[in-house]
Amino acid sequence: MSSLPFSIGIYNPARTHRFESLTRGIVQSSALKLNQNNTISPPLSRRAAVGIGFCFSLLQFLHPRTDAAAAESAADPCEFTEAPSGLAYCDKAIGTGPQPAKGQLIKAHYIGRLADGKVFDSSYNRGKPLAFRVGVGEVIKGWDDGILGGEGIPPMLPGGKRKLRIPPALGYGMRGAGCKGGSCIIPPDSVLLFDVEFIGKV
Repeated sequence: MSSLPFSIGIYNPARTHRFESLTRGIVQSSALKLNQNNTISPPLSRRAAVGIGFCFSLLQFLHPRTDAAAAESAADPCEFTEAPSGLAYCDKAIGTGPQPAKGQLIKAHYIGRLADGKVFDSSYNRGKPLAFRVGVGEVIKGWDDGILGGEGIPPMLPGGKRKLRIPPALGYGMRGAGCKGGSCIIPPDSVLLFDVEFIGKV
């Protein structure tokens, strides 16, 4: 499960090894872009700069859904209902069909943001939903509880779309995630906002 972008359960200082496996897999595409942006490269020629600009414009034209989905989701207001754990949810669409069972292999699309609205990861960008076994700690606890349901939170159904507001204790806690060289993709003690589209079982 090294491809999982946030494969860790609730933060526990004793689970350092598990956290290290998360750091290798977390928001892989975002971490890769961050590392590339931090490298120093020689100045580009005018021709190279124009070519890069053209390629970027072409990519935006070919894949407009990604940016549109993120913008639409960010602008869409939602009234959260908070559970005793601090996890909050807001259903944008109620699905149909059987609810997921603990340990079941499911797939879901998502957009992950920090509290300031900055997108740190999106399965839509990769064009492939995340597949994982729900309820067994393959993802952060806020995701397991937000999809399976629990105290004060109904389970998601296939086709459902839900916004989750995940407190640090159910996310990456005081360690944060994707940290390297003094900066983190997800800073310590971050509240996380996710738009989750539960597609169904694999």
